[in-house]
Amino acid sequence: MEYRQLGNSGLRIPVLSLGTGTFGGTNDFFKKWGETNVDEASRLIDICLERGVNFFDTANVYSLGASEEILGAALKGRRDKALISTKASFAMSEDTNAKGSSRYHLIKACEESLKRLGTDYIDVYFMHAFDPFTPVEETLAALDNLIASGKIRYIGCSNFAAWQVMKSLATSEKYGLARYAIYQGYYSLIGREYEWELMPLAKDQNIGLMVWSALGWGRLTGKIRPGQPLQEGRIKSGGAAGGPEVSDDYLYTVINALEEVASETGKTIPQVAINWLLQRPTVSNVVIGARNEQQLLQNLEAVGWNLTAEQVMKLEAASEQKKIYPHWVGMR
Repeated sequence: MEYRQLGNSGLRIPVLSLGTGTFGGTNDFFKKWGETNVDEASRLIDICLERGVNFFDTANVYSLGASEEILGAALKGRRDKALISTKASFAMSEDTNAKGSSRYHLIKACEESLKRLGTDYIDVYFMHAFDPFTPVEETLAALDNLIASGKIRYIGCSNFAAWQVMKSLATSEKYGLARYAIYQGYYSLIGREYEWELMPLAKDQNIGLMVWSALGWGRLTGKIRPGQPLQEGRIKSGGAAGGPEVSDDYLYTVINALEEVASETGKTIPQVAINWLLQRPTVSNVVIGARNEQQLLQNLEAVGWNLTAEQVMKLEAASEQKKIYPHWVGMR
């Protein structure tokens, strides 16, 4: 397994991590992603650790805490062999203060995540979304305090706009507070908007990217083919709800290119899609998901080889997206 730096930190992480959005499935939204129980999760974690993947990503909002509980139970007795990232910001109840990035909510959310995970520290703690109602100074000071107390070790942000990331970094520098080391965001061959503002920012500020939904909300699993019935899987079960819309013409153009490259390499469509991401600038890690052992083993084979320059060009030509203003204006 290849290891890279966690963004601008000294922590080294595997280039793949296991996402646990499929763990639990205790509410309607996450049930469409998967319903992995403790025994099944333990087996997936066994496979990951055997392959050098010791990084596991979750969030408090995944099945309203059930994902964290299952991950914690599956890692019992081997916490020292694993890195765990979790997140806070989204609503966990109807309580008006049970959401956001206020000092009040973050301290409470962190304590609750630690309890569900059965651990006394979190390796990487993400702000799951930007909170426009809480001063950035308050959020970062609370996170800095949690680091000083030993409850979290590194911090990251997820789903922020580029200006929100930059404002946070500037605030950390101004007040001498802990700095976001890593950004977790959506990036795939059918979702390349990350390249417009966030990638240049990440390059400039030396922040790494941890990719979520590398297969475009399940659209690049190889189960979607032009003119063929939809196969069983996340898309058919409604698991793409909430994801960005993708036109059929664009999707099939990208899938056709993926099929050509997959044929040339002897790899699968998901393996090619993930490998492309691992060759992109700023990428520290790709979060992979799996409903079962077969899917996990297949995704783990996305590493240990590289696409050729010609294959990369073929995929990027097929997946090119029309830029919005002002990104189509630039110096030549």
